Amino acid sequence: MAGGRERELRGRIRSVQATKKITRAFELIAASQIVRAQQRIAANRPFREGMARIVVEAALADPQAAQKLLTLPEELRSVGVVAVVGDRGLSGAYNSSALRATERLLVDLGRRQIEPRLYTVGKKAQSYFRFRRQPVERAFVGMSDRPTFGQAREVANAVSAPFMAGETEQVLLVSTRYLSAGRQVVETRQLLPLEDPNRAGEPGADGAEADGAGSDRTPVATGADDGRASGGYTEFEPDVESLLGELTPRAVESEIFAALLEASASEHTARQRAMAAATENADELIRTYSRIMNRERQDSITTEIMEIVGGAEALRASKGA
Repeated sequence: MAGGRERELRGRIRSVQATKKITRAFELIAASQIVRAQQRIAANRPFREGMARIVVEAALADPQAAQKLLTLPEELRSVGVVAVVGDRGLSGAYNSSALRATERLLVDLGRRQIEPRLYTVGKKAQSYFRFRRQPVERAFVGMSDRPTFGQAREVANAVSAPFMAGETEQVLLVSTRYLSAGRQVVETRQLLPLEDPNRAGEPGADGAEADGAGSDRTPVATGADDGRASGGYTEFEPDVESLLGELTPRAVESEIFAALLEASASEHTARQRAMAAATENADELIRTYSRIMNRERQDSITTEIMEIVGGAEALRASKGA
């Protein structure tokens, strides 16, 4: 075997082995982060459900005051779109799936003559839409690994202010929902207007089936005994309209924080799977290169032996002559 060919294959094997160490390390780190992300999702669920329950009770106490926050206008002129992806790659199709869903949504809004106002969370979304010359109202980065409630509040303030001012009639969120360790789905759900309280407990309502929201909601009395609409177990001070004005940003913060936590868990899960597949591919490539190198070494040794034997036979034949 030529020495140059052997050195080339040995170099390739060493390179793949170094890459395998990196992918294996990424896989282990992502696996450790998944458990922590799952715990944060479970810890945030009671607050999210409690906030949704309070908003529902306040809305039921004064439906007229809550009409702006709960009713979608018949004609939409401007819609806010929040796209949540990661800051890093090496996570399989996690980023590309959410970005494609966001792009399809923007195309659909443009086809319906509705002005989209795009807000991005994650460096991948920022660079993706900059390359496609899509205007971005505001871009947030550094939130995908371990999101905090302060970061969720920052995003919520940015998307709630135009809605409360009447500049946008609807706010949609595109993110990856974490359903289980083996299943994560990209979905588009409505942030504003808030969920209709008449559908809050129905199966299939946003978050009712996937997260268990609505399973332990406090019952709200209808006030049939005295003919007045009442909040049942809750008394509101000040008036419901002012209270809803304060509760709406808090409810949006809760939903965005939950979305960031689920997106973070989904990203770590996708990265763990992608790095596990990369590690397996590296093992297979090392075996392939080793097999090629051994085969060529054997061919080289066989050729050298044949040359030696041939030389010896020729020498013996010359001496006999």
